[in-house]
Amino acid sequence: DLMKMYSVNRVTITNRLDCCESRINGAEIHVGNFSSDVFSNPVCAVVPSIPAGATYSYSCCGMEGRYVTVNSPRNSRILTLCEVGVYVIFQVIQNYLTTWSKPFPVELYFF
Repeated sequence: DLMKMYSVNRVTITNRLDCCESRINGAEIHVGNFSSDVFSNPVCAVVPSIPAGATYSYSCCGMEGRYVTVNSPRNSRILTLCEVGVYVIFQVIQNYLTTWSKPFPVELYFF
């Protein structure tokens, strides 16, 4: 839960190093605004596999949503992972004065 809606640029997943590294295979990354049924949120990416202890990055191309989930599409499967990172696009608009005292917006994006 990101606590409010953001444009999600990418999601990183670090797989377990100690065991069970294949449990991440086939996991889906969802981004959206449905909290009660996360499977209704659009899929950002499907994780084919991640080597033990490795971190892979998945582009979500600015998908908008409050909830980011990583889950197995098969309910009976156990999903284990080490870490998930969510990178959002922050838009900051500041007004600067030119020599003619006319304001113009400047947009800055942080990834």
